[in-house]
Amino acid sequence: MATVAAAVRAALLTAEPTAKAFAARSAAREWSAGRLDFTFDCTMPERPARPAAPELLPPNRMPKRGKAGSERGRIALWHALAHIEFVAIDLALDMVGRFGAEMGRQFVSDFLSVAADEAMHFGLLARRLRSLGSHYGALPAHDGLWDAAHATRHDVAARLAVVPMVLEARGLDVTPHTLERVRAAGDETGARILERILDDEIVHVRFGATYFDAVAAARGESAEILWRALVTQYFRGAVKPPFNDSARQAAGLPRSFYAGVAALT
Repeated sequence: MATVAAAVRAALLTAEPTAKAFAARSAAREWSAGRLDFTFDCTMPERPARPAAPELLPPNRMPKRGKAGSERGRIALWHALAHIEFVAIDLALDMVGRFGAEMGRQFVSDFLSVAADEAMHFGLLARRLRSLGSHYGALPAHDGLWDAAHATRHDVAARLAVVPMVLEARGLDVTPHTLERVRAAGDETGARILERILDDEIVHVRFGATYFDAVAAARGESAEILWRALVTQYFRGAVKPPFNDSARQAAGLPRSFYAGVAALT
């Protein structure tokens, strides 16, 4: 029987975007059907495979998107969102491949389902780009998202603290405003895509918060104190308001968690 680690590694090492999305969804489906063994017999790559395009730039070298509502601005928005979801596929896969052995079967199930969701989100966004006469890879994209995964590759608590509980939680804050702008522009198809992504991301953040709480408890530490320490140590950016408190609360992130970190960062 094939192993879950081998399936995850193969998806991580798939560069072509559509093929990577299919590989992630296939791994989740095969695991759910009981056709992958809970065995971690291979190491995960330091970096996932990437396609030749988009060109990856440091965040401070990214070109401006253009005016909101312009054709260029709309394409830049959907391209940026597609890139975030594309990288999120690898973030979820690496979570499984790197930490699944220590965290157990349910952890594998939950984060493979996250990978499948991110792959579906990417597919929806790539299709939206094509409907606008563009495609994923047509514009540069920033290369900062994987840095958080690389910095936390040695510790599941650090990875959970930074990736689901900071990076994905930020999506809970900014997506509603983007959704309002898209709907106000008459793009109901785009608004429905963003609604689906927002609903799924609440679940993803909840997975992160739930497992983080369990790891903190197993270590005999306060979850809030440990989270603040890890975010301060490993997250290079700022945890900054405004916060979508209701969505964060639904995802298991009470304001007491992040208010102090926001002040510190």
